[in-house]
Amino acid sequence: MTSHWIESIKFDENGLVPVVVTDSATGQVLMLAYATSEALGLCVSTKEAWFYSRSRQTLWKKGETSKNTMQVLSILVDCDNDAVWYRVRPSGPACHTGATSCFFRKTEIDDAEQACDVLGVLEATIQHRKQQRPKDSYVSKMLDLGTPEIARKIGEEAVETLMAAVCEDGSRLVSETADLWFHCMLLLASRDLSFRDVLAELASRHKPNLGDADVR
Repeated sequence: MTSHWIESIKFDENGLVPVVVTDSATGQVLMLAYATSEALGLCVSTKEAWFYSRSRQTLWKKGETSKNTMQVLSILVDCDNDAVWYRVRPSGPACHTGATSCFFRKTEIDDAEQACDVLGVLEATIQHRKQQRPKDSYVSKMLDLGTPEIARKIGEEAVETLMAAVCEDGSRLVSETADLWFHCMLLLASRDLSFRDVLAELASRHKPNLGDADVR
């Protein structure tokens, strides 16, 4: 039986409605696609992202070939009932290019925002190395050694970061922090976790600002 809210959607002349997809943990826009009433119904019943491919003229489950599926956590409809928003937990890059988001082409006003995609690209690279295990890859070598060795390496990188903070200049501190973050992402991957899980935890700890007087 069709959900009542799906019946209220204003589909276009081709029976389609645009769907904006965002990462529930980061808020990043991942992609824009289209859905039919059947695709929306499948989202509800399977809790996976379903769309309609205009080029192939068929229903399409995100990740059916790439394995980069999306768990749908919520579906919202705009005030005019002619657009839909999926909030998802992605299992890999949203874009077929390997980028975290399909929206990665730089314009003249988004230079700073481009840096936010770096973690997603790095995670996609780590996941690719994890699956393919190329012999000349540092990531492959560390994953083969296992979680305890990666954890030991994080301890080493943490000490180097502390030393840079106390004894060296800012550029060295930034470099050592980058090494530390990289190995933390490698550790998460070794445990089948994502940096998005860390962001979700941070978001859960966020407390709304109640005014300047309450800032500690």
